[in-house]
Parts: sequence; structure tokens; C-alpha cells
Amino acid sequence: MPITVWPVPAPQPGETMSNAMGVRLVHNLTHPSDLIIDLAVGPQLARAVIAAHRRSPLHTPRRLGWGREPATLIITDWPVDDAASPVEFFGRCHASLVPGGCIAVLLPHGDVITPVDVIIAAKRAGLAYLQHIVAADRPPRRGQQAQLDIHTDVLILTRSATNTGGADG
Repeated sequence: MPITVWPVPAPQPGETMSNAMGVRLVHNLTHPSDLIIDLAVGPQLARAVIAAHRRSPLHTPRRLGWGREPATLIITDWPVDDAASPVEFFGRCHASLVPGGCIAVLLPHGDVITPVDVIIAAKRAGLAYLQHIVAADRPPRRGQQAQLDIHTDVLILTRSATNTGGADG
């Protein structure tokens, strides 16, 4: 699977992402007027949604439900604080996405096992693993040895537009 490096600042303590990360996710994974479900901690994604003219429910989705209209993008931190198992959570995400829609799972960088567990649970729920994004404070510089200060791993999962038997996108 492709790995992409995004040079964006680290999130503040207690938050899921920086403002720059929210903007990159919204602009790279949606189009104007697309619906985005924000399950992340902090106001960064809400700011990006408003600035990019996207739509998002105005309530806290984890407490009050995700609404009935399918979304183009769901963004969540990990682990989720729902009482559901990871497979049940991703099953709910699958049911809440339009065909071809994506889920961006933001993980603190460092644990090599958690991304594998997330991908396995997502696949069991019928989602496909599409891309891995690493977010780093400093971008690599040409002619210098790459020393990235990686702070966040973003796993992009997708609901296939066609039923391909669970193959990756």
C-alpha cells in the first residue's frame, strides 16, 4: 500500500489533529457540499469543514447518533470510546458511508501493532485499506538524510463502490 508523508504540525495535547491536518483531510478526501462525520477530539476538523464549504452534523455524533444521510468521509481518532467492538464500530461506519466514501483513522505514531489491528477489524466489517499517511513536523529536505519527526499515522479505509469480495481498493 502506498505511504504518503504530510508535513503538518503535531496536534496539541488532548486533541486528535492540528488545524493543518484537518484542512488536508477535508481538501484531499472530499468535494464541496460533501457530508463529513467528525468523531475526532478538538475543533480543528469543524473549522476545516466550514472553511471548505463542506457539511457536518452540528451535534456530537458519538452521543446522539450519526444521522441518516450517508457521508463521504468519517474522521475518527483511535481507540474509539464507543462501547462497541472495533468490528461493530467499522460496521456502523460502513453503513454510514456512500459507496466510495472513506474513513480516516488517526493514530498516535509509535505502536506498530495497532494499525494492523485497525485494518483487520475494518476488513472484517467490509471495508478496504486504501492508504497510509504519516504526518511529520518537518518535511524531508532534498539532499539531506530523511529524519522525519512523525507524530500521527492516518489509515484511509474505503467502502468499495462495487462489491469486489473484500479486496483492497
